[in-house]
Amino acid sequence: MSDEELRTDGGGATADTRWNLGGVTIEDAALYLVLAFAAVFYLVPIESGLVTSFKTGTAIIETAPFAPPGPSGFTFEKWQTAIDALLRGMGNSLLYAVPATVISAVVGSITAYGLTIPTWKKSYKAVVLMLIIAGIFIPYQAVLVPLTQFWSQWAQLDQLLSFVWALGISNDYAGIVELVITHVAYGIPICTLLFRTYYKTMSEEMIESARLDGATLRRVYRRIVLPLSGPMFAVVLIYQFTQIWNDLLFTLVLVSTESSPAAPVVLILAGLGTSLEGQDFALRMAGAFFAALPTLAVYIFFGEEFAEGVAA
Repeated sequence: MSDEELRTDGGGATADTRWNLGGVTIEDAALYLVLAFAAVFYLVPIESGLVTSFKTGTAIIETAPFAPPGPSGFTFEKWQTAIDALLRGMGNSLLYAVPATVISAVVGSITAYGLTIPTWKKSYKAVVLMLIIAGIFIPYQAVLVPLTQFWSQWAQLDQLLSFVWALGISNDYAGIVELVITHVAYGIPICTLLFRTYYKTMSEEMIESARLDGATLRRVYRRIVLPLSGPMFAVVLIYQFTQIWNDLLFTLVLVSTESSPAAPVVLILAGLGTSLEGQDFALRMAGAFFAALPTLAVYIFFGEEFAEGVAA
């Protein structure tokens, strides 16, 4: 081996040692640094809110926002108060969030299938798709007045569901039915768009083979498309449930008051910890974390399928 080759090899070894010290490259170290910063950036506010929820009023004043309370400043009272105040609202929110999420996802899947797999004129398909997708761009604020007039003057669920109120159920729960229908109507466009994007990636050969075997459009959807739609259903269910659960605007319009027996959790949470004496920050933080538990559970339950659906 020549002297030039020895010098080249030696220089390469030195460079490898400099850029790959301890098996970690400079690129990996930079990536870990960015991830650590992002973790701190997102977790510190959560930690601050969580420790605040366990502080007494005196501890909130005497300690730093991120510092945990001492033994004398630690209490579970705020959590107990928040749970007692929000438990009824949690049940009411589930009454409309779960049906609205499931119905909009199912209808969106069927609609997207009809706009993707069946063969019909592309011009007609494009017009129908355009009309559906246009619903995504209609802001909530633009429909508040006609929405209120529709439910109060035209639909009049109080009269249509009079047989339900005769069973002893408060007619305030008509607002829950109105919320279900409203969120389904607003959710179908985005669900259709997400499912259509997913269905366009499916194998055309597989669908065509099923058709050649004599499968109808309904059977193709039931036996092939629907079983393969699990990851996208997870994405849609998480997205829709989070949007519906956290929505306050439609709730304010259709239910109106937190004293109503049908008041959802977001409506009760908006006034929790507010009084003439000021804000009870510990109580508000405890209520916020308690109200967020259902959405957290949905993310955990559908987490694996969600990641697969997003990747697809």
